[in-house]
Amino acid sequence: MLRSRALACGLLLALSVAPCLGATPSASEQRMRDSIRSDQPHAIALLERLVNQNSGSLNLPGVTAVGEMVRAELEPLGFDVQWIDMRATGRAGHLIATHTGNGRGKRVLMIGHLDTVFEPDSPFQRFVRNGDSATGPGIGDDKGGVVIIIGALRAMHAAGSLRDADIKVILTGDEESAGTPLQAARADLVAAGKWADVALEYEGLIVDGGQDYATVARRGVTDWELTTTGITGHSSGVFGSGLGYGANYELVRILDAFRRELPEPNLTVNAGLMVGGTPATLEPGGARGSAAGKTNIVAERAVARGDLRALTPDQQARAVARMQAIVAQHLPKTGASLVFEDSYPPMAPTDGNRGLLTLLNQVNADLGLAAMGEWDPARRGAADSSFVAADVDVLAGLGAAGSGSHAEGETVDLASIPRQALRSAVLIERLSRTPR
Repeated sequence: MLRSRALACGLLLALSVAPCLGATPSASEQRMRDSIRSDQPHAIALLERLVNQNSGSLNLPGVTAVGEMVRAELEPLGFDVQWIDMRATGRAGHLIATHTGNGRGKRVLMIGHLDTVFEPDSPFQRFVRNGDSATGPGIGDDKGGVVIIIGALRAMHAAGSLRDADIKVILTGDEESAGTPLQAARADLVAAGKWADVALEYEGLIVDGGQDYATVARRGVTDWELTTTGITGHSSGVFGSGLGYGANYELVRILDAFRRELPEPNLTVNAGLMVGGTPATLEPGGARGSAAGKTNIVAERAVARGDLRALTPDQQARAVARMQAIVAQHLPKTGASLVFEDSYPPMAPTDGNRGLLTLLNQVNADLGLAAMGEWDPARRGAADSSFVAADVDVLAGLGAAGSGSHAEGETVDLASIPRQALRSAVLIERLSRTPR
């Protein structure tokens, strides 16, 4: 928190010397504006190529191919591009591109991802343009964001402001379905967060009521699996001293207590899958299950899987402790166990994150754009930026605006691409001129 407050103060100080583009644009900022405007055909053509290459998380050659397309864009800008093979985790890999500047300004980490939720067997495979919008698999999540990253960097390069900037771009190949073990799958991203002074994440821009919003916080996600057991036998003995209540009643007791006792602002607990009977099992991976039984048999075993979403580590820890306490209050003749599997940590709102938004809003004012408010974290999903939030101040949701993410018909607003690229280019240039 001390680091966040210090960075926030430094960023606010930088505002006092930041150039005002709205009145008298600096030469480099004007060149970036002109470059992005003229570069829009390149950006749209690149987006089409990226979208038409399937890169479902499990399509390892496809993810690798998208990484090579990005390499071809970044290497001419002076980036050292590496491909980190992640087949040991069951996924293709990550692209890491590093630009070495003069070492004096803020180090900026740009985060996005190469993969989509649409595997090769999906019928939704092609880029289709319709005026100022386009549809396609992953077009907004996150190939539009990748195009914005490239567009901002191309503009900085054209303006000469990239030369002195220290920037690292990490595009993961498994954001939509992380490889295992998770610690290995995100080790390079965590290390980059420790290197950086500022992290910018390029998941989709939120637009609501015609207003653009920024993301200074995301809830973390922790998966859980609840298993209950009981003594099986003829249903005539249920509730009695011999058989007790059975696994299904124990499962329902626990889930209903979660519903009644856990809700608080920014905290949710979802039960996504349940099976119960004699027997009841989940398949490896936990996405499918099976159960057998009869109306006159007391259930021997029940299993439920779900997720816990919390805004801060403290809120998450409190919820976990309360859930375990609820599980421990067994009905007669039953047992239960609850295990957690960490997924995405919380990206809590901090002074440093809000300081970045203040700096972005100065950029917006200078560009003649409306100020961006904070988006409600309870209305956003998790993202890779959460893995660096413990070490660096983060501003998220800097990608393309659109709708229908993760569904056939996913759409992007093409006009948001140059707007977002310009915002990022100016913001990063100012950060690169702010002393560390």
